[in-house]
Amino acid sequence: MRKVLLVTGSGRSGTSSAAGTLKRLGFHVPQPEVPTDEKNPRGYYEPLWVAQFHKEWLDGLGVRTIDGRPYAGEVALADLTPEREGRLRGWLAAELAARAADDVVVVKETRAYWVYPLWQRVVADAGAALVSLTMLRHPAQVVRSRDAAYLSDWSDDLRRQREVANVAAWANALFVTERATRDNPRAFVPYPDLLADWRAAVTRACGQLGLDPGDLAAQHPVDDFLTASLNRSADTWEGLHVPDVLVDLAERTWSAAQTLVLDPADSGARTALDGLAQEYADLHGTAVAVASDETAAQVLAQKRALQERLAVKNERLDRLRRRVRELEAAAGPAAGPAEATGEAR
Repeated sequence: MRKVLLVTGSGRSGTSSAAGTLKRLGFHVPQPEVPTDEKNPRGYYEPLWVAQFHKEWLDGLGVRTIDGRPYAGEVALADLTPEREGRLRGWLAAELAARAADDVVVVKETRAYWVYPLWQRVVADAGAALVSLTMLRHPAQVVRSRDAAYLSDWSDDLRRQREVANVAAWANALFVTERATRDNPRAFVPYPDLLADWRAAVTRACGQLGLDPGDLAAQHPVDDFLTASLNRSADTWEGLHVPDVLVDLAERTWSAAQTLVLDPADSGARTALDGLAQEYADLHGTAVAVASDETAAQVLAQKRALQERLAVKNERLDRLRRRVRELEAAAGPAAGPAEATGEAR
């Protein structure tokens, strides 16, 4: 049976390294891929069609790649239409039809966990099996990596806000992904493990997913692709402006997730993560309540700013209209047909 291997995890957690490794093992990454850029010069190994599909859908709803709202996935799925689901079905059917009966199609997309039930349904209806590989990276490393990649030109105040928001979103992404993938074969791979000994990490993950990684004994293209230098962020909280309550929750979440690396079905880890998810939801609700006046003030400020911009545009339009009327008056009445051709009346 064909398999669809969904590679997911928090942004900047090593999903590109994992997908690039899988491609070098001989698994199929649908083409074309998202092109490289300065943030990821080694490549994303992400199907461009899937990336655009999720971006077009989720960006319009304000659902971020990593989003701190516990209900962000519900927002996305509530907006699912038959037309949108049909587009995904058509793309996947075409991809699978071009593959051999035992092929593995690798779909790396860090937004997919928000709409994982859709992927489960579409893959099953296409007669394939869905398996998942979730990359794990310490939250402090993720935040530092995101700082370097996206926030280098931001002010200190905005960087601090995003650091807190990104730690919260890291935890939320893990809770959502872990809960969503319980019903299919899955593997969890720590990014440091992949870089330190990719053969051991890949062998373990492929065994859990029922995949054959091939002969890994000899020199392999992955040896040149993965290097320890890829992980340039420290896993310390020093220098980050994250409140202690969130640091403590993130550390306990990280610890619980490590248990899933050896046993993805560990019931103790599931129970612990369920409890942490509820704890996080309570913390999120408290933060929303505390910030409600600030949120209302920001919404009002944005509304006023939009009104001011609209007033400026309307004033400019009025000036243009007055100028047109002045030019028309200066030109006098428009020439009739006889005048225009020089004919006598």
